[in-house]
Amino acid sequence: MSTLRLSECRVLVTGGAGFLGSFVVEKLKARGCSQIVVPRSCDYDLVDGHAIRRLLSDARPDLILHLAARVGGILANQRNPGRFFYDNLMMGVQLLEEARRFGVRKLVATATICAYPKHTPVPFREADLWNGYPEETNAPYGLAKKMLLVQSQAYRAQYGFSSSVLFPVNLYGPRDNFDLESSHVIPALIRKIAHAMAHGHDEVTIWGDGSPTREFLYVEDCAEGIVLAAERYDDSEPVNLGSGQEVSIASLAQLIGELLGYRGRFVYDTSRPNGQPRRALDCSLALARFGFAATTSLADGLGKTIDYFRREISL
Repeated sequence: MSTLRLSECRVLVTGGAGFLGSFVVEKLKARGCSQIVVPRSCDYDLVDGHAIRRLLSDARPDLILHLAARVGGILANQRNPGRFFYDNLMMGVQLLEEARRFGVRKLVATATICAYPKHTPVPFREADLWNGYPEETNAPYGLAKKMLLVQSQAYRAQYGFSSSVLFPVNLYGPRDNFDLESSHVIPALIRKIAHAMAHGHDEVTIWGDGSPTREFLYVEDCAEGIVLAAERYDDSEPVNLGSGQEVSIASLAQLIGELLGYRGRFVYDTSRPNGQPRRALDCSLALARFGFAATTSLADGLGKTIDYFRREISL
């Protein structure tokens, strides 16, 4: 297992000011990396190839960690399928091409668990990625991000370009997006339940019937996995990043309610989509190839997320 010395690299982190990216930057700094470039979308629109070329010329990176994405929950995906497809596809395909041309030493990108087929057998194994079509509500986003894997493999085969693509499961944690219009399930549930408690309501409505299962990865654990892959993994075979803990939406809601001190009930709106029926990963490859294993339990991670919400978010 060859090791890349991050402390000697100039690192470009797209999305480095965002939820996941901010923790990745902290992990890099903890490893002694002092040359970190975090582009802002107001300065460099990564959907624009000219802006990408200008960014690489300005930043001159040895390593790129591509975390930037146009992303959101089920509602945001339903409202913006075309935008989510185009923006994510163009960011990825142009960044990899320009990085290759520029002579970047290595690129690590994050795809999404939404790229897996809707009815993937549980636990999801990397070999199942191409065995069907993704769940319809987020298929445009999932397929756009999946093209990172195709491009990584094609560019390694033809050009010898060093790149890797990771597939993190649903993330959560401090600094997450708690906007109900665009948030994912954990921050949405925290906000809904906290709002009900603050206004004396004894009922919280949840989309779907509560039966779908999900696996969640604490954001700091995911950041560690990405940095470990940058240091130790040099292959274009896909790798899952997860926690190994599957939980139903109904059980998740109950747990968050208990941690918040909610005494009301949950009502399930079955007119709304459930999304993928089950989602849980086989993460053995990440452990075998670059030594990653999640260390934060769901209860501990939710506690830290709720503490952040109470401290930083106004209802």
